[in-house]
Amino acid sequence: MTVKSVCVYCGSRPGAMPAYARDAEILGRALAAKGWRLVYGAGDVGLMGTVARASQAAGADTFGVIPRHLVDREVGKTDLTRYVVTETMHERKKVMFMNADAVVLLPGGAGSLDELFEALTWRQLGLHGKPIVVLNTEGYWTPLRALIAHVIDQGFADDTLAEFVTWADTPEQAIEALGAHFRGESQAGSAQAVERAGVGPGFSDR
Repeated sequence: MTVKSVCVYCGSRPGAMPAYARDAEILGRALAAKGWRLVYGAGDVGLMGTVARASQAAGADTFGVIPRHLVDREVGKTDLTRYVVTETMHERKKVMFMNADAVVLLPGGAGSLDELFEALTWRQLGLHGKPIVVLNTEGYWTPLRALIAHVIDQGFADDTLAEFVTWADTPEQAIEALGAHFRGESQAGSAQAVERAGVGPGFSDR
């Protein structure tokens, strides 16, 4: 079975509320419990460091990607399972996304929003079908949800834009949403394999 990889976008600062770090830690441990790999920005500060340390401590495979100019500022975490240094921010985002099966957004700042909207735009354009889950700890991202609704209401996007984002109030809900998607993928893959073998619903391979 192929190990699933989850790309986590989050802040390089801890934020103003302890709940942000709490949920990052819970999510990190939960990824490990599921046997999923953490893909993230390779920093050892803020929520990035929290989710990575929690995943590592629980035995998860970790894949970090950081641009050279942020190695010192974000304290590049070199003890990850795989640690990649890129030349630019664009390369960082590309490598992170290409090595993930899903995206989860935790509280963060402009960088986290940049990463989210790139993934969301690519989904809108049909370039991928990866799930995008927003962990709305203590309502942090509620204004973002309102903004997306406003964009749709003002005619700058179809209703489907909102459908590309799954909202979770807790890390447990985020993990369940990812699991449901992965199970659906697995079932669809099994059905396709049966069809390729010449066997469909109501038929036998005997």
